[in-house]
Amino acid sequence: MKFVIDQAIPFIKGVFEPYAETVYKDGWDIVREDLFDADALIIRTRTRCNEALLAGTSVKIISTAAIGTDHIDLPYCDENGIFIQNAAGCNAGGVMNYVFSALYGAASRERIPLTGATFGIIGVGNVGSRIEQMARHLGMTVLLCDPPRAEQEGDAQFVPLDYLLENSDVVSLSVPLNPDTHLMANDKFFNKMKFGAFFINTARGEIVDDNALKCAFSKLGPVIIDTWNNEPYVDRELIAKATIATPHISGYSYQGKQRATAFAVRSVARFFKLEPLYEFFPSTELEELEAVRLDLTGLNQGQITSVFQYNYPIFTDDFMFRVNPEKFDELRQNYRYRREFFI
Repeated sequence: MKFVIDQAIPFIKGVFEPYAETVYKDGWDIVREDLFDADALIIRTRTRCNEALLAGTSVKIISTAAIGTDHIDLPYCDENGIFIQNAAGCNAGGVMNYVFSALYGAASRERIPLTGATFGIIGVGNVGSRIEQMARHLGMTVLLCDPPRAEQEGDAQFVPLDYLLENSDVVSLSVPLNPDTHLMANDKFFNKMKFGAFFINTARGEIVDDNALKCAFSKLGPVIIDTWNNEPYVDRELIAKATIATPHISGYSYQGKQRATAFAVRSVARFFKLEPLYEFFPSTELEELEAVRLDLTGLNQGQITSVFQYNYPIFTDDFMFRVNPEKFDELRQNYRYRREFFI
């Protein structure tokens, strides 16, 4: 067998070598010729898996060490018998950490009180649910908007999008990118938001209309952006205007990367019946990278801010991106994974 693997996936080198020929390449550089005799393709979001890449190849499974599948042409793969596996939920803890470190960090810098704030979460899957849990733990009122879940579960715990936008002090996007969410954050969206409200995007850049966001800066409070249109060639004006700007690393926790690689390895192992790898999980080599439980009981906003910044000093990531925006991919590839914190 032959497996083609994105070389930026951590913890994976050496795992499959006893079972298959392995070829490691940068995700952007994987081409059709690499896959003619390949059985498995193990990637991140940088490899666009469509007919142009896959036609005439022997790929049987694509395993992506990421939560999304918008970089994969699912209908084409289904029609051609290519099995797809993603790493759903692997980065939920890391994104939640990012959101609250950014939220409290920005609020501290701009002296905005968060006591009694209403937190609106658009998209309540793995990531949104973790954000909801922390927001409630911090005593915030939470509004949830998730039409697919509302349709399945009933409207009791969900609100319409317009209501959320009109009543939230913080609006956070955690929806997948699909035809329904593409450019959903448009002029109408921002016009509905409260004056001075936070806007946080850790989902996908293509969910936001950049021009609409630029026009909305005059009414919005802090704007926190981790995901961008046209990555890695991101809009420099948006970087300059944003309160916090980072190069798509919100989910880059050590534990998140462990889980993502474990998902990818296990799915390929089960597909090809490589039993020794069925329960594969990368070891945590450094004690200081073990996840840590936080006790926020009785803390005021300043103390909570200090705890979050100690565990994830987000302004370091913001600074490194602002001074090196042209190194978007390099900053991601060489990112020093941070440990997760939980409650």
